[in-house]
Amino acid sequence: MIAVETDNLSLKLGDKTVLDDITCQVHEGEFVAVLGPNGAGKSVFLKLLLGILTPSSGHIRIWGRAPRDLPSEWIGYVPQAKTHDRSFPAIAVELVITGLYQRWRGWASAPEKLAARGALAQLGAEHLADRPIGILSGGELQRVYLARSLVRKPRLILLDEPVTGVDSVGENDFYEVLEAYRRQSGATIIMVTHDWEVASRHACHVLVLNRNLIGFGAPAEVLCSDCLKRAYGVSSTTHLSSCPRPEAHQH
Repeated sequence: MIAVETDNLSLKLGDKTVLDDITCQVHEGEFVAVLGPNGAGKSVFLKLLLGILTPSSGHIRIWGRAPRDLPSEWIGYVPQAKTHDRSFPAIAVELVITGLYQRWRGWASAPEKLAARGALAQLGAEHLADRPIGILSGGELQRVYLARSLVRKPRLILLDEPVTGVDSVGENDFYEVLEAYRRQSGATIIMVTHDWEVASRHACHVLVLNRNLIGFGAPAEVLCSDCLKRAYGVSSTTHLSSCPRPEAHQH
């Protein structure tokens, strides 16, 4: 089943063309990495999928619907910039609960607390539930934010450079947890990243952007010297690996 489909998707902001003629299909349960240089339109692409921005031309369909027509619980989002104040007197489970309403609330019901702890447990992070957010490491905080995006059991997870500022150990743990969740739940994942090695190791498909669509396909097809040169103006070689299909689909 096709989860996400774009057809001749373009966006202009003023006189500037940010994305031009992007056509691709993402199937349910796949992990897609979005790569490209700074200013390529990667984060804008996620904002179009979220319905925050409206295309200038072309179409987006997520399970056959326009983004703004989707139930809000179908999509989980982990932004690059974390906007909360780490000195705010809250614990991790309370941050996860905000994913249910997209805002802080002064109280939470027992079922809400149970759902939040369950989301943390899925990521092997239940031990963080009662810790103040101000003392969490970068990797721990990323797990909490991922749990926040998963608490409503979304069908589609969008991540914008989720490991920025996380050390290598925390980064590896994060991707292992994310991949385990994908296998268990059958969720579709689209992730913006600058790391070609991560894309080759974890993604089923890779989407390379530089305002235009440079390449879209399996890592072994897209992560090549020619694609690097067209996207970044440089050549390189990358060790490539395939991505197994999810083991189950439980929506």
